[in-house]
Amino acid sequence: MAEKVSGERGLWAGAVPQNASLLKESLTCHVAQQGLQDSLFSSESDNSLYFTYSGHCNTLEVRDLNYQVDMASQVPWFEKLAQFKVPWTYHKDSCKLGIQNLSFRVRSGQMLAIIGSSGCGRASVLDVITGRGHGGKIKSGQIWINGQPSTPQLVRKCVAHVRQHDQLLPNLTVRETLAFVAQLRLPRTFSQAQRDKRPRSDIFRLFDLVLLMTSGTTVYAGAAQHMVHYFTAAGHPCPRYSNPADFYVDLTSIDRRSREQEAATREKAQSLAALFQEKVRDFDDFLWRAEARQPGVGVCGARLALPTDTGHVPTSPELPGPVQQFTMLIRRQISNDFRDLPTLLIHGAQACLMSLIIGFLYYGHGATKLPFMDKAALLFMIGGLIPFNVILDVIAKCHLERAMLYYELEDGLYTAGPYFFAKILGELPEHCAYIVIYVMPIYWLANLRPGPEPLLLHSLMVWLVVFCCRVMALVTAALLPTFHMSSFFGNALYNSFYLTGGFMISLDSLWTVPAWISKVSFLRWCFEGLMHIQFKGLTYHMAVGNLTIPIPGDVILSSMDLNSYPLYAIYLILVSITGGFMALYYVSLRFIKQKPRQDW
Repeated sequence: MAEKVSGERGLWAGAVPQNASLLKESLTCHVAQQGLQDSLFSSESDNSLYFTYSGHCNTLEVRDLNYQVDMASQVPWFEKLAQFKVPWTYHKDSCKLGIQNLSFRVRSGQMLAIIGSSGCGRASVLDVITGRGHGGKIKSGQIWINGQPSTPQLVRKCVAHVRQHDQLLPNLTVRETLAFVAQLRLPRTFSQAQRDKRPRSDIFRLFDLVLLMTSGTTVYAGAAQHMVHYFTAAGHPCPRYSNPADFYVDLTSIDRRSREQEAATREKAQSLAALFQEKVRDFDDFLWRAEARQPGVGVCGARLALPTDTGHVPTSPELPGPVQQFTMLIRRQISNDFRDLPTLLIHGAQACLMSLIIGFLYYGHGATKLPFMDKAALLFMIGGLIPFNVILDVIAKCHLERAMLYYELEDGLYTAGPYFFAKILGELPEHCAYIVIYVMPIYWLANLRPGPEPLLLHSLMVWLVVFCCRVMALVTAALLPTFHMSSFFGNALYNSFYLTGGFMISLDSLWTVPAWISKVSFLRWCFEGLMHIQFKGLTYHMAVGNLTIPIPGDVILSSMDLNSYPLYAIYLILVSITGGFMALYYVSLRFIKQKPRQDW
């Protein structure tokens, strides 16, 4: 008999995650299940949840909740345009009740499983409780936490939301990911040993409570071990060797394969929901309990003398501030980036290969100087080709991390400011190495102006323009909802800067609109700066037939309209353009929800 019970319990625990959503409160109280056990479940000792935290008991209560979902808001605006529908007229007859008359109470230390078929309202329940009811509206009802009306601040303090599909960085271990969350979630007074001691507790043994829903209504809410007893008394016993979760989800599902089946299954589900409402009418916690069992099953008053955690959370914990958030974020980003060795090697090889190809194209002149137009073309390519490779790489990486960023910002792990600085500064080591690998071979092979000062100024100019292009790519990735839209807009913006850079057509030949674009084109200022470094203050000898005509470098720059500002001003202009993109990137992070593509 013991072997049979153990096997059936394994089916229950193993199959539930396929169709269950978990509501995980802050676990601050030890609770042990009491009362008799059904024959389908294991012994009392196996049905207990053990926690080492000794804080006060938290309570979450939902009363008579009715929630309306706006289906039109779930469709992104760009998909509405793709369907040739005006976005602001797309909301007609699109609202439906996602949750109807939902009531339950759960205390910390209890594990509540919300189960049901697709469309039963599981996700809506979690979204409403955690304040993430995007595109919906609470029509009536109340949500209370510790006897207080729910607020975003109270939810953030007491409730954590584990999503069905979590987004994680690919090159961090599970332990490092959990440690990062612990660093941001636990009070700063905790020692590292206390943080490590924490997600060790054996949290999941068996669900304490089950909430079974269908079409937004409650069919059963009560102890998991009593669910079979409840439905058996109602005339729906669970077959032997069947998983109770799967069986009762199927029992209350709406079969939409035909109108007759849909009507029959909906009527059965509604009758079961009405029966449950009748049975829990006199219970103040809205949970069903068998009359023969002790009334205090699973309440917070029952405690076992278990070891307590020495790291007691104070009543008003001081969480990590912006500086600590920035430190942890930049440490995580550097660790994640530098463990991706294949990508780093590919980027380095790409920079080196492009430098060698361009350098060997202009190699072999020795003491003979390149013709003026050839050298001007070389300088324009140096500043114009390498940033183009950066755009798609940065945009693709940002959209891969976008879901994780959205969820972590929504959970309050950190704010936009620390993430902004960590993102900007965390990629500088890779960026600097990339520029060095690109600049050095091409500068030597093309026999550019010798000397340490021109080389340093040349490298700094290329560093600035590539960094500016990188920040521009971050802006486009944060502004627009999909990778395709971001890449299209980023390439269009880059091409407009490329064409107005001063080489394809002289700046004094541009009409009004492209002339204004050229003023904010970082490629134009990079080209002008590189021309200054190579030609300013020098005399260039041009061969015309048998004659060699000396031409001052300043005259060459003036003829191309590239001598309007001194070199230091060009650096300042590039820094200003970069600062403008950085400000726009911060505003995008701060005020545009970075929703992943599948959630728009």
